[in-house]
Amino acid sequence: MLRVQITTGISLPIYRQVVDQIRGAVATGKLAVGDPIPSVRALAGELVINPNTIAKAYSMLVRDGVLESHQGRGYFVA
Repeated sequence: MLRVQITTGISLPIYRQVVDQIRGAVATGKLAVGDPIPSVRALAGELVINPNTIAKAYSMLVRDGVLESHQGRGYFVA
């Protein structure tokens, strides 16, 4: 299970913290190909942040080939 933690009050934006942590989890093998990622709303609710922040992070990860988006099913490790 993906565990994302954010730190407020630092120069690194929240979306970038999410991107870096997901990339790290994939690189270290904590997340394998095909593993589901929490939905935008679920992760935003867990972290108590705006869903648009998570959507931005996920879209960057999809663009870079780290995640895949499956319409109606969610996000998965590519």
